[in-house]
Amino acid sequence: MIVCTTITELKAQLLKQRRSVPEGRIGLIPTMGFLHAGHASLMRRANEECEYTILSIFVNPLQFGPNEDFDRYPRDSERDIALAEANHIDVVFMPTVHEMYPKTPFTKVLVSTVTDRLCGASRPGHFDGVGTVVSKLFHLIMPDCAYFGMKDAQQVAVIKRMVDDLNFPVEIVPCETIREADGLAMSSRNVYLNEEQRNQAVVLSQTLLAADDWLKEPGITAAELASRINSKIREASLAEIDYAEVLEYPDLTLPEQGVDLSRHESTLIVALAVKFGQTRLIDNRLMVPFGGDRHVQNDDEIQAASGNRNRS
Repeated sequence: MIVCTTITELKAQLLKQRRSVPEGRIGLIPTMGFLHAGHASLMRRANEECEYTILSIFVNPLQFGPNEDFDRYPRDSERDIALAEANHIDVVFMPTVHEMYPKTPFTKVLVSTVTDRLCGASRPGHFDGVGTVVSKLFHLIMPDCAYFGMKDAQQVAVIKRMVDDLNFPVEIVPCETIREADGLAMSSRNVYLNEEQRNQAVVLSQTLLAADDWLKEPGITAAELASRINSKIREASLAEIDYAEVLEYPDLTLPEQGVDLSRHESTLIVALAVKFGQTRLIDNRLMVPFGGDRHVQNDDEIQAASGNRNRS
């Protein structure tokens, strides 16, 4: 495994790979580091589908707003490199902020409409930063596939729309959310939680499972479902709700008012963002209530896929 810290080093490795295996598929896993089993599942998926895999580790300042946790975002480069090597990554790209943005960028990538709600509304400018850094990585690496976790389903929708609108020649591969044994979605930010916050944080996954059952009830509307979801989360005394919404996916628009969601034939998302102390956690569940596979994302049954492609 090669660790590159500069764009020049990265391009040299890519040139070498493309000369040696011209038809080999290149897979990219963009991350902000402090890797966990959820990231490992993305690496395994990339290894199964691609001949050459690149993991980027970059805490991108453009996607953090004022008073957010850029400075204290957890970092552990040595641990990240070890996990990448254990999962047979070919190249780890770990640039500095100056390497990625040697000058203040005058150009940003703005994706509208799908960023109007959820994290796009509560974190203004966040997805401009995401779109900008991901587009830079796509230009630098030119991957065939890029792998993103569905824990941030809005991010997946934003990046897919950016790729479609700008004709990036890359396939976006959404990967299922990986959870702790008690259902909490794995996140680098979970390390911030104290014991009581950690115990109460499982209310997110519990609420999503309850919402799945409520959605089966004839006559249930988006307003009624959202009301029940908010009430369920408030059972956790430390929970401070940022948002808890029921939307169409991937457009992230509100379902028609008063419609019976139990007979809804297109994909819905129940999306949550909840703070415990200073720690903001997100989670979601995708569902097709009627006319098709009921669960698009059956998170309570998801486990990290086993097995890797043998790599030297």
